[in-house]
Parts: sequence; C-alpha cells; structure tokens
Amino acid sequence: MDERARPSSVLMTTDTIGGVWTYSLRLASLLAERGVTVVLATMGDEPTSAQRRAADAVPNIELFSTRFQLEWMDDPWRDVDRAGEWLLDLESWLAPDVVHLNTLAHAALPFQAPVVAVAHSCVLSWWRAVHGEDAPPRYREYRERLARGVANAAALVAPTRAMLSAVLDHYGAADGAKAIARVIPNAAPPATSVPAEKERLVLSVGRLWDEAKNVAALAAAAPLVAAPIAVAGSDLHPSGARVALGPLLYLGVLPRSAIKAWLARAAIYAHPALYEPFGLSVLEAAHEGCALVLGDIPSLRETWGPDASYVDPRDPPAIAAALNALLDDRRATAAAAARARARAAKLTPRAHVDAYLALYAELVRSAKRAAPGIVRCA
Repeated sequence: MDERARPSSVLMTTDTIGGVWTYSLRLASLLAERGVTVVLATMGDEPTSAQRRAADAVPNIELFSTRFQLEWMDDPWRDVDRAGEWLLDLESWLAPDVVHLNTLAHAALPFQAPVVAVAHSCVLSWWRAVHGEDAPPRYREYRERLARGVANAAALVAPTRAMLSAVLDHYGAADGAKAIARVIPNAAPPATSVPAEKERLVLSVGRLWDEAKNVAALAAAAPLVAAPIAVAGSDLHPSGARVALGPLLYLGVLPRSAIKAWLARAAIYAHPALYEPFGLSVLEAAHEGCALVLGDIPSLRETWGPDASYVDPRDPPAIAAALNALLDDRRATAAAAARARARAAKLTPRAHVDAYLALYAELVRSAKRAAPGIVRCA
C-alpha cells in the first residue's frame, strides 16, 4: 500500500442495536492497531456501560454518542436530518481522511472527505424477503433518501454479493453512479479452542423481535426437536411489543462473553433466517465449533456454500427434521462443525481490515488527485 495514501483518521458512524455495533467496534479496533485514529459516532440508543467500556479499552478510539433515530425506524427523518448536521460538524472539527458511514442516507451529505457507505441491510430488501412483496408507499421517502446517499457515496460496500445486488436493485446505483462498489465480508476472531464434547443443545442468537430472524418458525419447530432450543437476544421490539417465544429456552440479552460460552456448549447453531445480509452470529458460531442449520437464502448460501445444512425457513417441520438429523448422528454433526469452522477460518480479521485500508487508500489517492492544491486543516 502507498503509505502516503494510508488514512490517519476515520470518522465512523454506528448504532448500538445488534450486529452493526459489533462490526464497527471490531473494525475500529483493527484500524487502531494499524495506527488509525477512529472516532465512533453512535446513533440510536445510548451505548450501554459495557459498550462504553469496550470502546474505552482500545487506544485510538474516541466515542461520541447521540440518541438520534436511525433511518430504518418509524418516521425518523427529523432525527436523521439533525444527525446529519451533527456529523457535518464533527467532520469539520475532526478533519478525518475518510468518512465511513454504516448507514446509507447520510452519504448524501456534503462531506469534505471521501465517503464509504456500508449497506448492512435495508428496509426495502428486508420487506421483500419477509413479506414476499415490495414495500408499501409509506417508504417512498426512505427509498428516495437512500438512493441519494448511494448515488453520492465515493464507495458502496456490502458484506455479500447478494446484499450489494439488493442495494443496486432498489436504489438504482447501477445507472451512472460514481461509487466504487465492493464486497468486503465481515470477520470475527477465531476461538482459541473448541470443546471436545458438545452438548445436545441447539442455539440461536440475534434480535429476536426482527421477523427476518424468523424465531417464530424456530418456536414452531421446537416441539418436534429432540433437544432444547435456546435463544439469546432482545425480544423487545423498538415499538415496545414483545415477541412470543413459546417453548424456546429464553436466555435473555447476554454479554459477549456469555454468548461465547453458550456457543461453545451448543452442538448446533440454528438460523432459519428469511433475510440475512451476512450473519455475523453464524460466523461466530462456526468459530466455536457449531454445526450450522441455516435458512436457504442466497446470502447464506454465498457465505457458507456446502459447509452448512439449509432449510426452507417457512417450513417448521423441515427445520425440525434437519436439526434432528444432526442430533441423531454425532459423527455427522462433528464433521459438519469442522467444515464450518474451516470455512470460517478464511474470513480473517486481517483480510477484513486490509480490504478496508486498501479501499480507504484508493479514495484518499483519488481525492488528492481531484484537489491537489487543497490542504485540509483541523
């Protein structure tokens, strides 16, 4: 890499709900190890004390937090606009080399630094996958705002080809957009060891209130499965409604250390998702030696290939049959787990951060060529 183009500072947005926080903190930590200063600007809920401690523990990371609503929430646009003003002020004050947005709408803002917009998910592709039809007219402003962001970004990133294709499909970026489009898979650190003996236990982790995670199908399958199915994560929708978990063993919202411990115990990780742009929890489960039973959708097929079992996510008896087939054959379960772990080992944190650093450097070089006489001052 051209060291002159290596960024020294990045302004990165994130939220505190679900996998985006995990992704952002991991990437920020990896960048910090390479000498890059990262400002994490959070929206949504305030960071928890555990999240603040995790960020504070990493040198070269500074945390700024707000409670502005996120673009996928109901009627968020006043907050989205206020968050945009705040982000522009932060950029003006910090003068980062790159602005890394983990949302799409804010990429339409007139940032001075080149903008990387990462598509972790979107409402329109979520709606089509979950409901089998296009999103209703009330999401017109959402579509227009994200389309402007995608068209204005210097680079558009997604963790799978499936997600990138969905963004290009819904927001028209294929027609003359200036953005570099790139797939950068997510990563997770491997487990140091895997227990020799796994328990007869099925586990699933995530935002249980999210229909796309399909916990309802897992609950319907549970009475047919010859082992307990435990689930961890929030069952409380942002609207205040709780999801019904039926016969599932609910573990609550757990710290990462506890999730890791449960993954180490479970023989099988079940994720019969209707929609999943990548599936960070699946990657973590594979690292911990779980056999994988996943929803048969393009993004999960892309990531896991022949090294997982796939089920129709709308067919609870088929989900139960796939789980029971592994539970009844320890040797097959161990072999499936070994294949998944070997595949997970290819999604390394080093490759992940190298890909982002290479992209940042490419954008910094382009920005310098475009404005060779401009020197930015903090």
